[in-house]
Amino acid sequence: MRLTNWSDYSLRVLMFCAACAEREQPATISEIAEAHGISRSHLTKIVMTLSGLGLLETTRGRGGGLRLLKPAKDIVLGTVIRQTETDFTLVECFDNEHNTCLLNGHCRLKGAFKQAMDAYLTVLDGVTLADLVQPMPTPSSARGARRIALIPGMPAAAR
Repeated sequence: MRLTNWSDYSLRVLMFCAACAEREQPATISEIAEAHGISRSHLTKIVMTLSGLGLLETTRGRGGGLRLLKPAKDIVLGTVIRQTETDFTLVECFDNEHNTCLLNGHCRLKGAFKQAMDAYLTVLDGVTLADLVQPMPTPSSARGARRIALIPGMPAAAR
C-alpha cells in the first residue's frame, strides 16, 4: 500500500506540532512548509482538515500557530491514516459495485490482500504520535558517530 501525499503531509504536520509542544510558541504553517519543502497553500488545507478532525488547534494572528488538541500519546497513527486516506481499495474486487473481475469468487487474492491490510492497520493502531517523535538513538562506533540528518527547522526538543 502507498499512502497519499495528503496522509504523508498530515503526519508531518502532526509530528512537527508534537515536537514543538515543549516550546513556548506554537508551530506555524510557514515553518512546517519551509522545513519540509511543501507548498504553504497545500499545508493550509491539510491543517484545516486536521483541525476539523479535532487533532489541531489553530490560532490566528501574532503569537498564533498550531498546537495539538490532545496529547501526542493519545493520537493513534492508525486512526489518523483511516481519517486521511480516501481509498483502501487495493484491488478491483474490494469494490463490489465496480468489480468486473471474472475470477471474483474463484481466487484468494482478495482474502490475502484483506488480511494484509488488516495487519497493516493493526500495526499502525499500536503506534502513537508520541512514539513517532521520540529521539532516535545516537549511533556509536569506534570510527566515530555520524549524526542522523535532522529536518531543517526541527526544534531542538525533537532532536
